[in-house]
Amino acid sequence: MDKMQDAITAVAGASSNTNHPMLRPRKITRSGYLVITSDKGLAGAYSANVLKKLITDIEAKHQDSSEYSIVVLGQQGVDFLKNRGYDIEYSQVDVPDQPSFKSVQALANHVIDLYSEEEIDELNIYYSHYVSVLENKPTSRQVLPLSQEDSSKGHGHLSSYEFEPDKESILSVILPQYVESLIYGTILDAKASEHATRMTAMKNATDNATELIDDLSLEYNRARQAEITQQITEIVGGSAALE
Repeated sequence: MDKMQDAITAVAGASSNTNHPMLRPRKITRSGYLVITSDKGLAGAYSANVLKKLITDIEAKHQDSSEYSIVVLGQQGVDFLKNRGYDIEYSQVDVPDQPSFKSVQALANHVIDLYSEEEIDELNIYYSHYVSVLENKPTSRQVLPLSQEDSSKGHGHLSSYEFEPDKESILSVILPQYVESLIYGTILDAKASEHATRMTAMKNATDNATELIDDLSLEYNRARQAEITQQITEIVGGSAALE
């Protein structure tokens, strides 16, 4: 994915008059949000933290639902947003735990079409970034349009190259592939975070259950011992009374 981005920025930077819509910033009248959540629960606050960040940003940036479109990956996100009255433009659920590129390609193509057809003027992805097994971070990043700063990075490297058939034709092919690869890579990152969060949550639940069992066993043994002691005391007391 990094290699593809390098190629894009290099080709774009080699041409000062590149006019591809995915590289050209335009007035933001409608924002696009792709939010990646899990299909299942039992993963702590994995999905909740991402959705909380999304809602906070939407409420801070927009006055009306006509100013944005939401695309959701994962049943948790679909349920959360629908229950709170948010319109979902497109959704996909039942994503495999080890997603293939093909399994999410329809989603990627849909958001690319939204941008290409100017139904949205920017695309932002919200997801849980994997930091370590014990740490993940709710993250947002702008995918489209590609910033002018990034586009100029490759100018010095390819200024002496010739392109066949031409730069615009090359960009028209590799830009959609770049966005697809970026979305797929982000989903893999989010899935790694989901698995780590669920593993940690299940370990904590197991540890808590073990501790609870130990506490209940101790309480049971104490109650049983107290009952036996009371029965022995009553028997001894009864025997003494008969004498």
